[in-house]
Amino acid sequence: MGHREDLLEGAKRCLLRKGFVRTTARDIVKESGTNLASIGYHYGSKDALLVQAYVSLIEGVGESGDRGWGAGDVDTAPLGSLERFQEVWANVIRSLPESRAIWLLSFELVLQGDRVPEVRRMLGEAQRDGRSGLAALFTGIPEDELDDETVETEGRFYVTLLNGLMTQWLFDPDSATEADQLTEGLRRMIAGIRPDS
Repeated sequence: MGHREDLLEGAKRCLLRKGFVRTTARDIVKESGTNLASIGYHYGSKDALLVQAYVSLIEGVGESGDRGWGAGDVDTAPLGSLERFQEVWANVIRSLPESRAIWLLSFELVLQGDRVPEVRRMLGEAQRDGRSGLAALFTGIPEDELDDETVETEGRFYVTLLNGLMTQWLFDPDSATEADQLTEGLRRMIAGIRPDS
């Protein structure tokens, strides 16, 4: 591994252990075995490195092998079906306990957004990737083949659901929404929509 990768891995470990605000450039250097100048050279700033590390952690949550969000029965569930919707959300919910520290970071970053405008801007740019990743997961269409309208409508819908679900599970896992409840809610909502609407 080169300095760039060492920094990224060190920053991820620091984020999980100390959070965004309490992680210093010196912490990252110590954890990665690199030097301070490497941060500026490879990432521009400590904040840019930490945002990249955070994005990498979030991407890893949905891609973690046979327990990833697209694993299991999702591959056999018909595209656009309630079965696929339920299976993906079941996989997301299964991953929440083991990725709790990562989701807590999300809240820390949201709360710091006004204090660190550069971080807010970078995370805003990263949200599009999140929307396209989720839209691809539910539709079965590769991210690079998704049209903008799908990303900006369905992708936003799934991100909104994910944020709400994540909040519930962090606040009180025992009363948080399960995949079958979310799916039944969607089914009832669809059934209640009048054809002339």
